[in-house]
Amino acid sequence: MTTLTAPGTTATPTRRPSATRGLVRAVLLLHRPALYLWAGLFVVLVALLLWLYGPATDAAAAAWREYDRCTKATCAYDQDAILRYKSYSQYASLALTFLPFLVAAWAGASLIGREMETGTAQLAWTQSVSPARWLAVKLAVPAALVTVGTSVLVVLHRQMWVRSQGRIDNTKSWTDTFVFHANGPTTVALALSGLAVGALAGIRLRGSLSALVISVVCTVGVRAALGLALPYLWPTVRTVTSLTHDGPTSLGLTVHHGLLTSTGARLPDPLCGSSRTSECSTIYHRLDAVSFYTDSHPQSHYWPLQLMATGLVLVLTALVLLVAFRLLKRDTGSAPLTKGATL
Repeated sequence: MTTLTAPGTTATPTRRPSATRGLVRAVLLLHRPALYLWAGLFVVLVALLLWLYGPATDAAAAAWREYDRCTKATCAYDQDAILRYKSYSQYASLALTFLPFLVAAWAGASLIGREMETGTAQLAWTQSVSPARWLAVKLAVPAALVTVGTSVLVVLHRQMWVRSQGRIDNTKSWTDTFVFHANGPTTVALALSGLAVGALAGIRLRGSLSALVISVVCTVGVRAALGLALPYLWPTVRTVTSLTHDGPTSLGLTVHHGLLTSTGARLPDPLCGSSRTSECSTIYHRLDAVSFYTDSHPQSHYWPLQLMATGLVLVLTALVLLVAFRLLKRDTGSAPLTKGATL
């Protein structure tokens, strides 16, 4: 049907809505349950961290002051406030630690795996949306939400932990594995890596359940490998102490410790103790040991370790995404595309 226009006027072509914009809306609508769950979890954790930062810290700190002033065998102090803070702060650290696993499970099972399994993805590719653009938008939308939400939670967790230092005696040290990651950007990087791993598993396996399992397993593997590599991502500081001490002295996160001989060789620590005892003195003399040594990371190394670990995980995430896009292109390269859809 031809549209007639008045003489001297030019027909204005009808502007079609952006395919990418429509795909973004489709992603948000299709995954509304996950969006609501993420929003609910975010609100709960924000409320918990704000409570820990304010009233819970104040109550626990006041209880510790009362406890420290005790001069009797029994005295009155709010033990419940101390235990309450300890428990809920650990819950908050654990929740942030397990967020990447939840992201990986959802990405593998629902975001990509189920759509590949049910044919929803193939249907989208017939609507002038190329597979590459489909995957890019499918990942960009949750990546933005995960990055912003997790970053806010990490900042609040760190503020809560910093405010408790020197005031609450039973708070976890910065070297605690859960606190270390919950206080820094490695949690955000691990969540993004979980998203990427889930996408790759969904594309490769094309099944929601199998992609869920493999995504979680691989993300756990990344987290475990990072824990093993972390102490070696930044040069350590060596502390040398006399054999008259009870043992090696650590500055924070211990990497290696043991004995130094007169030639500078390193030996395992026999765990005997101070050389003031004749038994230990005899052992050290036989080993030609002259001092204890400890290679460790002081607290000043926290941010170098965090940034190195974050960069390492982000590089791995980029590689996983590259593999996912290339795999999708290989699998769909021979598939017929609609007019206007390009790889």
